Amino acid sequence: MGAKVREHREAHSHAKHDPSPLVYDSVFRLLGLGSYHKALVERADVREGQRVLEIGCGTGNLAVLVRRLQAGAEVVGLDPDPRSLARAGRKAGRAGLRVRFDRGFAQELPYPDASFDRVLSAFMFHHLGPEEKRGTLREVRRVLKPGGSLHLLDFGGENGHSGGLMARLSHRNELLRDNLGESVLALMREAGFADPAEEASRATRALGRVTYYRADASSGQPGTGWREGEDGQSP
Repeated sequence: MGAKVREHREAHSHAKHDPSPLVYDSVFRLLGLGSYHKALVERADVREGQRVLEIGCGTGNLAVLVRRLQAGAEVVGLDPDPRSLARAGRKAGRAGLRVRFDRGFAQELPYPDASFDRVLSAFMFHHLGPEEKRGTLREVRRVLKPGGSLHLLDFGGENGHSGGLMARLSHRNELLRDNLGESVLALMREAGFADPAEEASRATRALGRVTYYRADASSGQPGTGWREGEDGQSP
């Protein structure tokens, strides 16, 4: 494990500003984020038999939705917060849906090369610093199968500023600037994705501008090597 990632894990585990899972779900419902998740899943076009990974899954809203909309897909959610993962597991259990939830960080995905057809991310990317963004995209590219794709939803985008109440209130507001302009697309190209693009943007008074991105994994070789999970098992 790299020193920077280790420091990041320590910082996260002691971060007092992280909202509780209950608070997160309350804000999720208040802002109607479910409609954004549904649009992201539709854009990902998940098919029966495909393997789907959500990075930064939090309390599991998006991962559970993927499984609900495509019962024939295998869905995995990854997040560093054990409280959120516990809530996500209970949520999937109550719905009678089989979703695997793993603890880990997107910069060091504990999965083999070319093991997922789709990787999804919603409102997580802006929490990462520049190097963490680069590491995350490299890892996503590595675990995607040739022809697979990343579908990312976050604040910002090429057309206009992030704005919005949530952006102004965010304690990580300075990191939102890294999402403006073409920076996300440039990072995707740097990580080896083919033809990354902004598929659509939406702007509201509450959230400001949010953008749906897509980036495809070409048929070339992904990054080498993979990291086993803490349980020593591959997915």
